Amino acid sequence: MPLKILRLVLLGAAMLYPLFFFPQAAELPASMRKDAEKVLRALDKIQAESLTKKTGGLKRADFTEAELNAYIAYRIDAEKEEVMRELILKLFPENRIEGKASLDLSGARLPLGLKPKMNLYFEGRVVTAGGAVRLDFQKLFIEDRAMPMMLLDLIILAAAAVGKSEAVGINDWYELPYGLKEIKTSAQKLSLYYGP
Repeated sequence: MPLKILRLVLLGAAMLYPLFFFPQAAELPASMRKDAEKVLRALDKIQAESLTKKTGGLKRADFTEAELNAYIAYRIDAEKEEVMRELILKLFPENRIEGKASLDLSGARLPLGLKPKMNLYFEGRVVTAGGAVRLDFQKLFIEDRAMPMMLLDLIILAAAAVGKSEAVGINDWYELPYGLKEIKTSAQKLSLYYGP
């Protein structure tokens, strides 16, 4: 289901795409698997605490950029993604992110000039409000060419066709998983705020 992974690109923080369902195994190097497992354990704890505690203030779970990217690689590998081959995020202060997504849209009808295998580079800000999140894109490049944002919607439609999934748009908001209230980034760090 390529759109589950493509939403990682759209949402930038990788924390929106069903967080609390974890495949059983993935073939990753030991160091990456260790980082991914740390994120998996923390997400399990966030869900458990959010379901059981009804009072109290917000808590924070922090992840390094390396841990987040290991988690993303784990998910891509474990789910045997059809479209997304790789997603690497860079985290900056004030919810700014940059990313590289390697896509394989073989078999899809693409806009003129796009190749089935491409690297998509993007920059934007993660925005959370009212229990929802979206990525406010500011720049988009395919390989070394700057592209208009509307082209990303066309790529998403092509990915939906490959995976026979529902298409989404780059301006869509997504509900945060239960218990998560806010997502913040700083230099090479992701912070999730959660609570009742």
